[in-house]
Amino acid sequence: MLFYLFVTIIVFQRAIELVIAKKNERWMKAKGAVEFGAEHYPIMVLIHTAFFITMILEVLYFNRELSQFWVVLFGGFLFTQAMRIWALKSLGPYWNTKIIVLPGAEIVKKGPYRYIKHPNYFIVALELAIIPLMFNAYTTAILFTILNMAILSIRIPTEEKALKEWTGYETEFQGSHRFLPNLLKKFDKS
Repeated sequence: MLFYLFVTIIVFQRAIELVIAKKNERWMKAKGAVEFGAEHYPIMVLIHTAFFITMILEVLYFNRELSQFWVVLFGGFLFTQAMRIWALKSLGPYWNTKIIVLPGAEIVKKGPYRYIKHPNYFIVALELAIIPLMFNAYTTAILFTILNMAILSIRIPTEEKALKEWTGYETEFQGSHRFLPNLLKKFDKS
């Protein structure tokens, strides 16, 4: 029962995020924004949809139960949710599940974006491991961590290329590390 409730809450959260993303997409495109990576977006949607289906099937078929480490894993899950909300609020109307770039837009460098270039991708990567591990769905955790890494190896370069070409992204992060721009800069000076 707890498993079904947990999954239902997460799926409901994702549905709300899709509504927000669609609203943001309309707003940005009305201002002249351009979409990139449309060819790989359906693959990403498929991966995220298959994640829930696979996890549910694994838990049901193998009769998986709540992990003995559920308290730690649930703490990790709550951390990812706080980070998710922080990242979404920081981007405001620029947040989207698609790669949509508004030409000349100012680069967001507040919230978690002060420390990590792609916090939302980091959060999703953690979730794809933590959520199934809470219910001992090891196959789901491993498989979708690998699939997520594969799609991000396409998505992140596509997003960065679009941002470099259409905004001041490269200038903003010039001389900084690829994923941890401000964290590692402090160590470089010593």
